[in-house]
Amino acid sequence: MSVPLRQQISVASYLLKQKLKGVRRYPLVLMLEPLFRCNLACAGCGKIDYPDEILNRRLSVEDCLAAVDECGAPIVSIAGGEPLLHKELPQVVEGIIARKKYVYLCTNALLLKKRMDDYKPSPYLTFSIHLDGNQERHDASVCQSGVFDRAVEVIKLAIEKGFRVTVNCTLFQGESAEEVAEFLDYTKQLGVEGVTIAPGFSYEHAPLQNIFIKMRESKELFRKVFKLGKGRDWKLNHSSLYLDFLAGNQSYNCTPWGNPTRNIFGWQKPCYLLVDEGYAPSFKALMDETPWHKYGNSKNPKCANCMAHCGFEATAAEDSIRNPLKAAWAAIRGPRTEGPMAPEPVPEWEVKQPEGEAVPRPVIPIRAID
Repeated sequence: MSVPLRQQISVASYLLKQKLKGVRRYPLVLMLEPLFRCNLACAGCGKIDYPDEILNRRLSVEDCLAAVDECGAPIVSIAGGEPLLHKELPQVVEGIIARKKYVYLCTNALLLKKRMDDYKPSPYLTFSIHLDGNQERHDASVCQSGVFDRAVEVIKLAIEKGFRVTVNCTLFQGESAEEVAEFLDYTKQLGVEGVTIAPGFSYEHAPLQNIFIKMRESKELFRKVFKLGKGRDWKLNHSSLYLDFLAGNQSYNCTPWGNPTRNIFGWQKPCYLLVDEGYAPSFKALMDETPWHKYGNSKNPKCANCMAHCGFEATAAEDSIRNPLKAAWAAIRGPRTEGPMAPEPVPEWEVKQPEGEAVPRPVIPIRAID
């Protein structure tokens, strides 16, 4: 894991406190969306399909900081839309840092060169810059040429100025393992702190629906990528067990409450990725009233192919606490790239029960906090 030791200790301390207090459900990362407006229209995005009256709305500084206090998670990921379009974002970031929370400001970087002086380097602030692969792949993903080169220029500038910088990469159909490996080599040369990488979630409102990778294909792709990565020392900003999950070696169900979302509509049910499930008026209501049992890739067809870190990193973190030796071994050896994969959950919506007759189902161990 490429996360600085200081942050690892802080997050581990938070997790242990929740366990010692016997908290059943707790947040790990607050997904804060202060607006939906964006200066790009990416093919795989489901966040900008709103009329102008919605896209013009903003969370106030007070709303943002109240959400941080209400949630209490040690990490805040500021997403959108494009957060840098929010004129008061520097005050939001400053307020979060003052609370000693770790901020990941997710951005496509098109405005960052102009706005960088609004921020100061801090161990609590990271610019998480979107790069969905190499130049050709990324520009195709964001449906605009030249974006990759502009983002790379800003990455180099931010690192030069002393900022923490990571890359957030989403994989879509048509990726080859060799192409992904080459891209990860390139990010290492750039000198970024780490890379977050995951298959794209199939947003219902995304402009293109044929670009998303199915779960089995994702696992096979990651096995090939990790096999190519042996000895290449990539800096992947993930836990060892989440990477092992991507390679098909762990049977996990998601932990949606681990990454609760607060946006202009309220607290989004059940997670950052499902946009049509309703909203709660408060964080407490979100945790207490959301029917969590209805969600997960074995329970809901909308979740069937999801392997996103906002759903599964919290599960992996919980598993690491329960099984520290397994997590340590996965970190030492890396994800297993050969042999049988862990069994996938049987989709409940596909199990048919003849009238008056019970049908036995195979029991597959799925780890989650719930």
